[in-house]
Amino acid sequence: MPKNSKVVKRELDDEVIESVKDLLSNEDSSDDAFKKSELMVDDQEEKDVDVEEGSDVEDERPAWNSKLQYILAQVGFSVGLGNVWRFPYLCQKNGGGAYLVPYLILLLIIGIPLFFLELAVGQRIRRGSIGVWNYISPKLGGIGFASCVVCFFVALYYNVIIGWSLFYFSQSFQHPLPWDQCPLVKNSSHTFVEPECEKSSATTYYWYREALNISSSLSESGGLNWKMTICLLAAWVMVCLAMIKGIQSSGKIMYFSSLFPYVVLLCFLIRGLLLNGSVDGIRHMFTPKLEIMLEPKVWREAATQVFFALGLGFGGVIAFSSYNKRDNNCHFDAVLVSFINFFTSVLATLVVFAVLGFKANIINEKCVIQNSEKILKLLKMGNLSQDMIPHHINFSSITAEDYNLVYDIIQKVKEEEFDSLGLKSCQIEDELNKAVQGTGLAFIAFTEAMTHFPASPFWSVMFFLMLVNLGLGSMFGTIEGIITPIVDTFKVRKEILTVICCLVAFFIGLIFVQRSGNYFVTMFDDYSATLPLLIVVILENIAVIRIYGIDKFMEDLKDMLGFPPSQYYYYMWKYVSPFVLLCLLVASIVQMGLSPPGYNAWIEDTATEEFHSYPTWGMVVCISLMVLAILPVPIVFMVRRCNLIDDSSGSLASVSYKRGRIIKEPVNLEGDSTSLIHGKSPSEVPSPNFGKNIYRKQTGSPTLDTAPNGRYGIGYLMADMPDMPESDL
Repeated sequence: MPKNSKVVKRELDDEVIESVKDLLSNEDSSDDAFKKSELMVDDQEEKDVDVEEGSDVEDERPAWNSKLQYILAQVGFSVGLGNVWRFPYLCQKNGGGAYLVPYLILLLIIGIPLFFLELAVGQRIRRGSIGVWNYISPKLGGIGFASCVVCFFVALYYNVIIGWSLFYFSQSFQHPLPWDQCPLVKNSSHTFVEPECEKSSATTYYWYREALNISSSLSESGGLNWKMTICLLAAWVMVCLAMIKGIQSSGKIMYFSSLFPYVVLLCFLIRGLLLNGSVDGIRHMFTPKLEIMLEPKVWREAATQVFFALGLGFGGVIAFSSYNKRDNNCHFDAVLVSFINFFTSVLATLVVFAVLGFKANIINEKCVIQNSEKILKLLKMGNLSQDMIPHHINFSSITAEDYNLVYDIIQKVKEEEFDSLGLKSCQIEDELNKAVQGTGLAFIAFTEAMTHFPASPFWSVMFFLMLVNLGLGSMFGTIEGIITPIVDTFKVRKEILTVICCLVAFFIGLIFVQRSGNYFVTMFDDYSATLPLLIVVILENIAVIRIYGIDKFMEDLKDMLGFPPSQYYYYMWKYVSPFVLLCLLVASIVQMGLSPPGYNAWIEDTATEEFHSYPTWGMVVCISLMVLAILPVPIVFMVRRCNLIDDSSGSLASVSYKRGRIIKEPVNLEGDSTSLIHGKSPSEVPSPNFGKNIYRKQTGSPTLDTAPNGRYGIGYLMADMPDMPESDL
């Protein structure tokens, strides 16, 4: 034995004792940490801790205050302006009550399954759209970026519509309403009615000239409309203030913005049913035209409406659901929100056609009076014989039925010269058949009807306040679809990002408050979202079902829900929904190719709309909108395919585990357990620090002979992961 062997042995013993003392002292100080049900290693300051059910650890990711708040947020996002001014138009155009049949079928085939899919992946992975698709497959990470781009494009012009509603809301506090009558123009000699208004109508003139002050073409900018610029600024300030704290601020506003529209719709329905002619409008609405239901375009338009009504592909659904607990019943949420959306559309349709029936009845009465006066003049002039008129007819108080009787008699007797008499058939159905949608319904037809209401300013205030709330609810989800993925991915402060996003959107949005701004709104509405979103949702379906694996996804759903989901969804996701989406994509491309690209321009001299084709630069903008929206998908795919980005960057150094499942995947799969945790090579791994909670023992699990830095430190936590594919690691 060497001379100093005892000294060396004593020094080694002292080091062992010191190590044991350190371990025991640290064990006492971190005893609470060992009892926690979460393993979490994080090199970053901002940690995203995943909480297991029953744990004392608070989840640092924001969460909804209640289930009601979350449901209202999803309802507010899905129920928007399209439910009020798009669905009634489609219902009227495509067979009345018969249109509800294809709509319900497609809601069950693509609507609820795809809505359920987005809710489930957001809740399962707890990230925004970028993080979700990066997690499933980094090569498909561009899907999330494409969703963000589409959300931004839509937010640009959608908030302009809220600005228009704010303008009309501000102008409703006066009696009579400013669009009640045509304005008078005075010159040196006499006073006369504004010619542009006289050729159209008071509400049409007010919309195009007073509100928009619209130019005659897309190329004629005409400068900024200062009234609408202020309203747009107010709309963006409202959105920014509501979203600046994320769901903590917007969630509370949802109680009002989501529920108030239903109060207004019910009030309008009750008031509308008491108006003369409302029943005619509702009867006309729901009279089924079964032959139209067999036309392919009816199914295409129904599928498109289902698709956009639920907000699929925008990323807002995923963002909202990512703030849920993992054991939330997202299947119940999907079915509930989908049917709330459907019944809201039906309720809005009842309201719209009750009011339009009242408006049609008033117009029909004016038609009867004017044409009765023509008949009296023709009788006095001798062009018509008094013997033709039934004895019970009294032209001083003639009804619509009596007038139609006289009209039919004159038409039969004077068949050859009837056209020269200038008489019109005053049928209420003719007025109801004039299909109106979008801004034409909200700002022209509906406003005209409200001018005939008793206490019309009150109803106008309620209506436009409802439009503002419907728009804001959808805007919250749209902005959340931009903010949440970026915050999750790049770890920027939500408040700063929200302010920057709203400022940039406002300044870009100034193109929509030029005098030609309405034409740009039409352009963005037609080309910025339709095709890109269809492609996004098709890729979402492929990513989950083919790449992630539908069997594994069904197992995840069983783990989250506590019961196995119906096999109905298995077959819908795997076979039916992808096929229907591809058919819808092809049909949309064909429809876009057959429809000449253009817009309806307002011509001041004739006071009518005239179709104009887009100029060359306008076509370039339309194509650019579609390309830019979908461009992130191939770019990210090629970047990942060619390994142009180092995946071992700092943003990927944070991992956490829950119930043996990895929440954020580490990159380096080689080396010992420490290198697996930190994403470093074994040589770069520092000596273990026992004062940090780098492992945990699950409550109720059997005692294992483990060391803090040994493989069992994480290995036994992953023992309950049956058949985990490599992609999960």
